[in-house]
Amino acid sequence: MSARQATTPRKLTDLLDASFMARLDALDVLSRKMLQGKLRGERRAKRRGQSVEFADHRPYVVGDDLRFVDWNIYGRLDQLFLKLFLEELDLSLHVMVDVSGSTDWGEPNKSLAMRKLAAAIAYVGLVSNSRVTLTAFADGIVAQAPSMRGRRHARQMGEFLLAAEPEGASHFEKACRQFETGRGGSGVVVVISDFFFKEGYDAGLRRLMSDRYDLYAVQMLTPQETAPDLSGDLVLVDVEDGDGAEVTVSSALMTYYKRNLAAYCNELKSFCTRRGAAYILTSSAEATEQLVLNTLRRYGLLR
Repeated sequence: MSARQATTPRKLTDLLDASFMARLDALDVLSRKMLQGKLRGERRAKRRGQSVEFADHRPYVVGDDLRFVDWNIYGRLDQLFLKLFLEELDLSLHVMVDVSGSTDWGEPNKSLAMRKLAAAIAYVGLVSNSRVTLTAFADGIVAQAPSMRGRRHARQMGEFLLAAEPEGASHFEKACRQFETGRGGSGVVVVISDFFFKEGYDAGLRRLMSDRYDLYAVQMLTPQETAPDLSGDLVLVDVEDGDGAEVTVSSALMTYYKRNLAAYCNELKSFCTRRGAAYILTSSAEATEQLVLNTLRRYGLLR
């Protein structure tokens, strides 16, 4: 059995089991920005500073509007928290998931972990009556599900992600350009990728960093990428374009690799946070339940 056959999900429960979906039913998608939806009155979403009905607090992140900081809490705890308010809002949720060939690797498999996360986020959007769009990208956009709203589309959402098998080269800027020109309105955009693009990530992300979008960049790596168990003389081959390089793996080279990987991730984080986007680094080994119920809630995407 090939690695692809061993890790390709065949049914929706391979992405989300029933007990996890039951816990997701209680969550909602939030926007950190004041995004104007096309419709009103169809769902209850949380939007800052518009209605007088207070909803909750969440930790401040770089790029948030200081006008909504709760200075009373800051005076007591010496920590920054934002006040969230309720308003009727038609919220659009766009989930972009990387399906290039380089994601079909690692243990646990990175592509499967990415699609599980995309399914969980999209499911929350559906059950909270957000308008949900799914986009699979590699060398540009390779597939896109039409806008969905409501729990009845959960199966359609699952089928889309089940069919989005990873293959081919990646061109992130091309995918973001196509997304930008094809999407009207505004909304929350979640990009799930390893962000290993030969052309870089900056040109693509800049297209999504505007007042129209509340951007979350989720970088997912495998344990084998963060701590490779390699030694000796090897030929490393790029799974997307076949480029190879002969290397001799030593402890000094491993130290150099880990230092450069950490620097790359920190640069991506800085690039995002300086421009008001949220950056989340995770591992394919992290349970989807933990990532969604704890991490994404802490970053203010879900409540």
